[in-house]
Amino acid sequence: MQLRVGYELVYQCPQPTPMILMLNIHDSRSGDIVIPDQLITEPAIPFTSYRDGFGNRCTRIVAPAGRLRLTTEALVNDTGLPDTLVPQAIQHPIQDLPQETLVYLLGSRYCETDVLSATAWQLFSQTPPGWARVQAICDFVHHHIAFGYEHASATKTALQVFHEKRGVCRDYAHLAIAFCRCMNIPARYCTGYLGDIGMPPPYGPMDFAGWFEAYLGGRWHTFDARNNVPRIGRVLMARGRDASDVALTTTFGPNVLERFIVRTDEVLPTAVAAIA
Repeated sequence: MQLRVGYELVYQCPQPTPMILMLNIHDSRSGDIVIPDQLITEPAIPFTSYRDGFGNRCTRIVAPAGRLRLTTEALVNDTGLPDTLVPQAIQHPIQDLPQETLVYLLGSRYCETDVLSATAWQLFSQTPPGWARVQAICDFVHHHIAFGYEHASATKTALQVFHEKRGVCRDYAHLAIAFCRCMNIPARYCTGYLGDIGMPPPYGPMDFAGWFEAYLGGRWHTFDARNNVPRIGRVLMARGRDASDVALTTTFGPNVLERFIVRTDEVLPTAVAAIA
């Protein structure tokens, strides 16, 4: 199957404002890209790209004073299969973990392992280590938090959402990541496109999605405490310790986000030619 993904972001800036954008499809999906997600700016402005310490593609711009519109539209091949389940995946002893996974055992800006450790061990110490333990964490988080866009907060941490019991997809991911790390399972935050393919209506407003990956059985596996069912059509954009590492836009000055639209649709074969 093929997916059409894209966004439209409109900012108003009272003065020239440097920005870092993390809006590209992740390089791990580069072989699936049919039409690339080329950034278009209105007005046209110069930009440069680089890769951060986690391997994500980033773009640097200076937004001019006034209105700036950022858009893209891409076409991506996808297997059309739901997230893979590997219930036999084992949990590694810490001494056997690859060194590049160790950073994902540590506390981070939104995942306070130090204050959640006792709670995690109380809740999950009796669960079987490995895949079953991560799934038990997802089950708990899924039922513990009430979803609602009105509960979104850019500063909410795992500890806060644990006590408040309400949030958005990033909050589900942060709490699950923190619990996994407390239980000595490396876990990292992911953001990207995720449409409603295969899901029954009604559909909510489209947004970028947050989920996480846990390191089990020698590789990273996708988990989604918000939805807690295998989903079709994830398109990864960035990975990091938590949402602070994968902010879609980081602005260095005052601004107002006037418009925010995300698109993720399955493309029927007859529509592909029109896109091309």
